[in-house]
Amino acid sequence: MTEKTDHNSSHRFFSAAQLSGAEMYGMLSTAVAPRPIAFASTISAGGTVNLSPYSFFNVVGFNPPMLVFCPLRRGRDGTLKDTVNNLREVPEVIVNVVEHAIVEQASLASTNYPPEVDEFTKAGLTPVPVAGFRPPRVAESAVSFACRVHDIIETGTEGGGGSLVIARVEGVFVRPELLDADGKLDPDALDLVGRMGGNYYVRASGAAFFEIPKPLRHLGIGIDALPQGVRESDQLTGNQLARLGNQEKLPTAEETQAIVASLGIRSTAEQINKIAELLEAGRDREALALAFHQARKKA
Repeated sequence: MTEKTDHNSSHRFFSAAQLSGAEMYGMLSTAVAPRPIAFASTISAGGTVNLSPYSFFNVVGFNPPMLVFCPLRRGRDGTLKDTVNNLREVPEVIVNVVEHAIVEQASLASTNYPPEVDEFTKAGLTPVPVAGFRPPRVAESAVSFACRVHDIIETGTEGGGGSLVIARVEGVFVRPELLDADGKLDPDALDLVGRMGGNYYVRASGAAFFEIPKPLRHLGIGIDALPQGVRESDQLTGNQLARLGNQEKLPTAEETQAIVASLGIRSTAEQINKIAELLEAGRDREALALAFHQARKKA
């Protein structure tokens, strides 16, 4: 692995041209993570079903609704995966999600079995017919997308080259208990897993699950609008500063005074510590008012 020092930063630079295939795969699959997993069910023209997980997977539009996943050519000889061969014969795929309850079964299905072997049977999963589609869905999967292939784009013909499958979603199967009162999927209840590098996965639920308010319907004031002493404090992280900068408007003098009085804060050090504490408690507006308190005192 060839590396050199990037004199413009503390990072090390690795030339892609000089990395081996295994080294580049390790870099990509470890750093570009966690990745959702497409548990793809396909079928050959002769009726043989294939079920395989692919973590090079995502959504690329919702009008029309499109998914993409990318089976890689086999490293040893550059041949195509059974999934791609099936899709060229029967351009239909059921993309099932992988939650924690079936992650090891999904991993088992990734074994490079011969084309005639049914991975549903090997992995102990239940195939369910889908009206209007030839491949079955996975009964044990919480959500399944019935898709037709829009296009397959080959990104390379050697081992590790991708077959980028673009699939249009025509229907969605959802386990009813995962829907909230508004009919929306509960992401915590889904208990999905994501692929990391090597043999590692991540579980997207419980303590690993957190929420960030999105600045989609308003303009946040930005970190640059915060008082200099707050911006340059080594006691606040970039995430905490961004939470302050996500607020829509500056606190008024009256609001600031009322909040500071209720908190009983006096010293600057105590103020910064309290800002961090309030942010962790989700009391963002109070934290912002406290951030501007000292600056207004000095003005």
